[in-house]
Amino acid sequence: MLFTSFSIYAQDEIKSERQQGHTNQNKFKQLYDEFATPNMFRTGSGAPGPAYYQQQADYKMDIEIDDVNAKLYGDEIITYTNNSPDELSYLWVQLDQNMRAKDSKTPLINSSGIGPATTSSRAVKSYLKDSFDGGFNIEHVKDTKGKDLPYMINRTMMRVELPKAMKTGEQFSFNIKWWYNINDHVKDGGRSGYEYFEENDNRIYVMAQFYPRMAVYNDVEGWQNSQFWGRDEFALPFGNFDVNITVPADHILDGTGYLVNREEVFTKAMMKRYKKAKKSYDKPVMIVTQAEAEVTEKSKSKDKKTWKLSAQMVRDFGFATSRKFLWDMMAVKLDTKDVMAVSLYSKEGNPLWEQWSTKSVASTLKTYSRMTFDYPYHKAISVHAPMGMEYPMICYNFGRPDKDGNYSDRTKYGMISVIIHEVGHNFFPMIVNSDERQWTWMDEGLNTFSQYVAEQDFAEWYPDALSPNDKTYPSRRGPAKNIVRYMGGNQDYIAPIMTKGLNTYQFGNNAYGKPATALNILRETVMGRELFDYSFKEYANRWKFKHPTPEDFFRTMEDASAVDLDWFWRGWFYTTDYTDIGIKEVKKFAVTNNPNENGKKLAERYNMNPNSLVYFIEEGAEGYDDAMKAKTSIEDLPTVKEYIMDNFTPEEQKALKKAPKYFYQVTFDKPGGLVMPLIVEYTYGDGTKERITYPAQVWRLNDKEVSKAIASEKEIVSIVVDPDLETADVDTSNNSWPKEVKASDFDKFKNKSKD
Repeated sequence: MLFTSFSIYAQDEIKSERQQGHTNQNKFKQLYDEFATPNMFRTGSGAPGPAYYQQQADYKMDIEIDDVNAKLYGDEIITYTNNSPDELSYLWVQLDQNMRAKDSKTPLINSSGIGPATTSSRAVKSYLKDSFDGGFNIEHVKDTKGKDLPYMINRTMMRVELPKAMKTGEQFSFNIKWWYNINDHVKDGGRSGYEYFEENDNRIYVMAQFYPRMAVYNDVEGWQNSQFWGRDEFALPFGNFDVNITVPADHILDGTGYLVNREEVFTKAMMKRYKKAKKSYDKPVMIVTQAEAEVTEKSKSKDKKTWKLSAQMVRDFGFATSRKFLWDMMAVKLDTKDVMAVSLYSKEGNPLWEQWSTKSVASTLKTYSRMTFDYPYHKAISVHAPMGMEYPMICYNFGRPDKDGNYSDRTKYGMISVIIHEVGHNFFPMIVNSDERQWTWMDEGLNTFSQYVAEQDFAEWYPDALSPNDKTYPSRRGPAKNIVRYMGGNQDYIAPIMTKGLNTYQFGNNAYGKPATALNILRETVMGRELFDYSFKEYANRWKFKHPTPEDFFRTMEDASAVDLDWFWRGWFYTTDYTDIGIKEVKKFAVTNNPNENGKKLAERYNMNPNSLVYFIEEGAEGYDDAMKAKTSIEDLPTVKEYIMDNFTPEEQKALKKAPKYFYQVTFDKPGGLVMPLIVEYTYGDGTKERITYPAQVWRLNDKEVSKAIASEKEIVSIVVDPDLETADVDTSNNSWPKEVKASDFDKFKNKSKD
């Protein structure tokens, strides 16, 4: 009865202490729950499947800019091809300019308040001035026979009803005529518009989103149905464009596609210079000089000129036009072809733009082509504007000297970097065509990572661009240490990378900085350059001129490298965990044959002779000092000597490693939730160093701490975790043993005062 009562009591006690069960929380759990199921459209390897399809939208457009009233008029015929297995009863068209329509709801989604003071200009803009009306004015939507088609506009989306459902393989052509007021993007903001120069009453137009554009229909979500609120960019199908653009006769214009009537719009001098530029690989050739542009901008032609551009297999179209433009070009030799690097800019951009814009374009094309595929188009254009934005073959970039032509290092580097970034967008997402509206990081993050690589290449190819104090290009995003402040910040204002761009906090860090840093760490620390570069190029080539999803990228990187990275994607992309890995404690041990109490108990437990065991005595315990003074090594112990003699031949004995004299147990902990490789540098008494990288899987069975037994011939005098700041560790105060004592800000101030 006594035994039974005790058993029941013990069971009740265990039951009361037992914890509830839980789901698999292991950081190395596979991403099956998060990933879409592979299918005939998208395979488990990350490649397009045998049933993969994509729609096509072809455009024929006639565009005219009214320079006097800053209006754009357009008339387009869209031919839509249904390559999907589905019947379509209607089409969705994007009207992104409606974001700035009079009745736009974009201003209503942001929080606002009234502070203690504001500027007069802001007060007038906020409370006295009517908002700018820049939305589309649709004059008609008709079929090619002139019959009206029913349509419905829902903010930035327009649904066009089809006369009959489109079956697989069928085409449908329809006509849209429209106009809108062009915005002053300096005063009112925007991704396109004009900049006004009051001194000579001129404008520079950088035009985009200027036409009704087909939305994407795909196997992932059917019609892209996310409204444009102003931040998330554009998901678009590929197609062919024939665009005629009429502007004042004294304008210089370039844009997406081949200029098919070059001899009509170029002077003889321009044609001669253009032919020279096609053979100039080391420096740009001026097509329109500054002296010529300064003469042109002082007079206004009342005549018109039409520039005709034709582009194949592009997802969008942009152009720039002004009578203020200087124009230069140079040839870039890639592995399989030559392409043209081009710049359009006004005199306000010089001397900076003439020195570095086209060279930046050329350098970018070389790096990105090496990292992905040879740039498939015939040109890439950089246009001087007050913002950064990208379109196929053309992008708009900031960076302007003061009125005297002087500029700081910050202005110079800022201009070079934005040009590299925006030209790089030709690859992501203009060719590797991800859905920016849903996954901003897939173009901005991948592109910012590639930008970092291109910036370092640029400094190597053009060292004279570096300031005297800079040995390498001062990249703002990419290095791990640059993202630490963000990742270690207030969790209330951080969202996972896998969040729709519109809904993220700190957009630049979330969509640009963190994914770029993650990929740089993946390349330099986790995978190594060879494996990463091969896999990254494989992804780019699998999905060029197609529509990839995040899973396609994640799966391809693993498929091409044989590296299981689910733990990495989970931590960096699906959570807001941060890196914090430190040294919890270091225990020192001496070795001896002399039995101690713990050793005797162990021997008794396993029925062994206590005199045959090797004992490790922790520092501070009885016998430690004597053993250390004796400098006893394992091979000096009689029992070890006896074992070696009995079990190894003379040849095998010679092959044994040199016996260690020092023994340590190092316990590393991980206060931060992010799993990362454990990079440790050991410094020995003779000054030599050894670096060991323990794979991230070292944390697989204990996410909080892990211990390592170290046997060494030499004494370890210091240990440092992540010595080169490769892992974005947010707290390095616990990274050293012995613990570094860092001076407080007050102590630093006192020492500085003494100096």
